[in-house]
Amino acid sequence: MAEPLFPHGGVAFIGAGPGDPDLLTVKAARLIGQADLVLYAGSLVSPAVVALARADARVVDSAPLSLAETHALLVATARQGGLAARVHTGDPSLFGALSEQARLLDADGIPYTVVPGVTSAAAAAAAFGVSVTEPEATQTLILTRLAGRTPMPPGESLASLAGHGASLAVYLAAGNPEGLAEALRQGGLAGETPVAVAHRLGWPGEKRFWATIDTLVQTVRAAAIDRQTLFLVLPGLGRGVPSHLYDPSFGHGFRPAREDG
Repeated sequence: MAEPLFPHGGVAFIGAGPGDPDLLTVKAARLIGQADLVLYAGSLVSPAVVALARADARVVDSAPLSLAETHALLVATARQGGLAARVHTGDPSLFGALSEQARLLDADGIPYTVVPGVTSAAAAAAAFGVSVTEPEATQTLILTRLAGRTPMPPGESLASLAGHGASLAVYLAAGNPEGLAEALRQGGLAGETPVAVAHRLGWPGEKRFWATIDTLVQTVRAAAIDRQTLFLVLPGLGRGVPSHLYDPSFGHGFRPAREDG
């Protein structure tokens, strides 16, 4: 049996991915199964992930709790010598309030670790079988969100980011598809720009479909989707040129260039 992660108690922030328990890392699944407390956001984390908890573990939905209340649960478990698994949807470092939780643990001297998870941007690209980077078309992916009740910092409006012409993974925007489409247009993206829409990836009844910026509002409203939706905006899709990496005339440290290329 592996040595306990924290012999005297601690907290593991765990990325649960978008929903499919098969997309958990081996480490994440192991720690959820070892934890004395599994504290998860019931509105976001799939029940299939929580089901990996021990039969005798304490399992608590954090959705109705405040930050102070979730922190108290983590500290109590750790100070009793136990392992608390704080399970976040996707990756804890992305829109996961990780920093504020970690600061409180630091102040109380509670050790913790962070286990990364598969974010919806990566899961959506895989589900649609697309690349978010295309040689000489776009080599950048921007992960961002639409401004809502929480404003965006100066210089990070979706319109300004769309102006780069890079691929965009837009979170937290399904409730306002009109605002999303308008911001993308303001950024100069063409109406025919393809958008991959993924709703509740990895959950039973997941929805996946293609739209364009011009058809985005109608498509989202017709599908009746809101929360837990990821938009991949792909201005470079299908516009790239073949990669140099496998061109026989393109030499590198592991293969000399060939004249017949």
